[in-house]
Amino acid sequence: MINNTMMEENEKVPNGKEVIPLLAPFKMGKFNLSHRIVLAPLTRTRSYNFVAQPHAALYYSQRTTKGGFMIGEASGISDTAQGYPNTPGIWTKEQVEAWKPIVRAVHEKGGIFFCQLWHAGRVSNYVYQPDGQAPVSSTNKPVQKDGSSTKYPPPRRLRTDEIPKVVNDFRMAAKNAIEAGSNLCLAFYSSFSFKL
Repeated sequence: MINNTMMEENEKVPNGKEVIPLLAPFKMGKFNLSHRIVLAPLTRTRSYNFVAQPHAALYYSQRTTKGGFMIGEASGISDTAQGYPNTPGIWTKEQVEAWKPIVRAVHEKGGIFFCQLWHAGRVSNYVYQPDGQAPVSSTNKPVQKDGSSTKYPPPRRLRTDEIPKVVNDFRMAAKNAIEAGSNLCLAFYSSFSFKL
């Protein structure tokens, strides 16, 4: 939460004019943002074989501003994390190498890029899982969306002894994202049945 004093200080400029708060600079931890507009993560479904594609560099760089903050699209942390077609991952060397020119394009324009890590959990489907296995989750109950025609299969509940593997997958994905040039990793996606 932003305290009022901090916001009031940022709303004034040296010539005494008020600045629209959304366009005012903001210090976010070690990052100096030039404004408070954030490119929120989108599920773009423009990757192939879970590898981000070169055209993503153009997509992200076109939306970059100097000192602007953007959160990349959800990137799967492991081969069991995927839940949608054509989404990128960050668990293999090939995926890390694919992200490097994308993040570099953002940095070259002065932007700040955070990699969003995720595990789809029970929102996944057999076709995205290794060897067609059931998706893993904290429950064995399938997702039920009112008004949706999408059918989700019953997931397999993780055993307690399997949890450290998922934690390590997140750790390794964070390390990979930083190797790819991401300023930081965030959004360990846990809404609507995704695994945290």
